[in-house]
Amino acid sequence: MATRRGFLLKSSVSVLAIGLPQVGFSFSKAPFAPKFSHSLDVVAKLFDGKQCWVHPRAGTVDGSKEVVMTMSTLDLEGSDVFKGMYQILSKNGGKTWTEPRKSEPLAPRMETVDGVEHPVAAADFWPKWHSKTGVLLGIGHTIVYTPEWKVASPRPRHTAYSVYDPQAEDWLPWKKLEMPEGEVFFSAGAGCVQRLDLPDGSILLPIYYKPLGKNSRVVVCHCSFDGKELRFLKKGNSLKVDNDTRGLHEPSLMEFGGKYFLTIRNDLQGYITTSADGLHYTAIKPWTFDDGSLLGNYNTQQHWVRHSDALFLVYTRKGADNDHVFRHRAPLFMAQVDPEKLAVIRDTEVVLVPERGARLGNFGVTEISPKETWVTVSEWMQPEGVEQYGSDGSVYVAKIKWKKRNKLFGK
Repeated sequence: MATRRGFLLKSSVSVLAIGLPQVGFSFSKAPFAPKFSHSLDVVAKLFDGKQCWVHPRAGTVDGSKEVVMTMSTLDLEGSDVFKGMYQILSKNGGKTWTEPRKSEPLAPRMETVDGVEHPVAAADFWPKWHSKTGVLLGIGHTIVYTPEWKVASPRPRHTAYSVYDPQAEDWLPWKKLEMPEGEVFFSAGAGCVQRLDLPDGSILLPIYYKPLGKNSRVVVCHCSFDGKELRFLKKGNSLKVDNDTRGLHEPSLMEFGGKYFLTIRNDLQGYITTSADGLHYTAIKPWTFDDGSLLGNYNTQQHWVRHSDALFLVYTRKGADNDHVFRHRAPLFMAQVDPEKLAVIRDTEVVLVPERGARLGNFGVTEISPKETWVTVSEWMQPEGVEQYGSDGSVYVAKIKWKKRNKLFGK
């Protein structure tokens, strides 16, 4: 049913319909863990045999009930072909949403690369409110395509960013973060990363980069932001793996208890590392459960959910009767992290979003209020045939509702 300004009411997913008994239940097993309940809404849907939605991530506007969610279309016939970025808006904290609308300032544009015109898209975007300057800042990276819309290789890659204009209800044209010159950062970007804003307004931005002829590495950059321009200031130590993989990708950063935690994607397994200053990190360690067994996450991202009483990891993994899912990227789990052992506490694991054949590995986390945190994700409808398990291209908002206020909200 339509409501004012074209908003559409999206109903919550039935617990019984998705076979997820945890949804809506109060949950707390680990000592001192904050109790919470969680529910699941479907806010958009696209699967027409040609495209589906991917990368849905949301940001709040000025601590109000206004939420902006961006997402990209994916061409199902190609690999990582993103031809447009769209947005949906909620003015009432996610109760109702607009229909998806294409953002022209975030659209791909033509650029000359090695003397040839190529389409270049801003993608893997993540909006987040920047409290110091009072703007919604979205950060992602660029993808250079061949004229036939295939991902170019090797290709230059940059961190892309944009600021939201609440009056126009759209974004400003995306820009590129200027990095130090040289081959080291020929391909460097912040796609799908969870950044950390510091009290002075500067930003700790984890990126991954690929020096020519080598696999990808991860580094955290310290950047300034004045509400308009994002500028590189300095970087920490580089992290790498020497195994026969594509390297390290899609790092996400969080501070908890005075320590910085960085989680990282790798083809074989996810990694965790920590830092005392946010820039310089210890040797990476494979993610495990608290009993020492491997977590089973591999070749996809993990992100953080933070409450003042506990730190949580959101992830996918093997061993969940999900061998039919591409790279085991569903269901989407959340569990509390032991910050001393750097391990996931197995007894706290819950399913946030159920598995219906499609992958759920590309997602985002948004702090909505001191009482609520969201995890947003879509059903990525590749490879062909995933719909036989029930997926239909739904875009989900998993709402985590804290029983106790999150004292770190907005920090």
